[in-house]
Amino acid sequence: MSATADHAEERTTLAARLGFQPGQVVQELGYDEDTEQDLREAIEEHTGTELVDEEYDDVADAVLLWFRDEDGDLTDALVDAIGLLEEAGMICLLTPKTGRDGYIEPSDISEAARTAGLSQTKSISVGKDWNGSRLATPKAAKTGRR
Repeated sequence: MSATADHAEERTTLAARLGFQPGQVVQELGYDEDTEQDLREAIEEHTGTELVDEEYDDVADAVLLWFRDEDGDLTDALVDAIGLLEEAGMICLLTPKTGRDGYIEPSDISEAARTAGLSQTKSISVGKDWNGSRLATPKAAKTGRR
């Protein structure tokens, strides 16, 4: 296998570890110049669909939410994201790593998720500057959907 093929497989594996599935419609919120382009491309490769933006006017299977401390209230952002999801959808919350501009304490993420009615199911590093947290809606948690 070539180095390029290895890299592509590694990227799509990361998308799968975050809980994205082939065929999903993924709505991206909070995109800016600081986001991890490799992760965005990996999600598109793995799902087989392009990410849709804030203007998308239907429900999504998943929300990719880039969020920094200066972006406002995390609980409000999560509640808004829930409103964009199908019944058993999931949110992939991406926040800057420790020491990076916009860093958010893990306890603040847990509290915001709980307040919004979400379950935090997984946290992983998704790049040089970002951590990802997979958050499930109550319906998704009950059905065991990842």
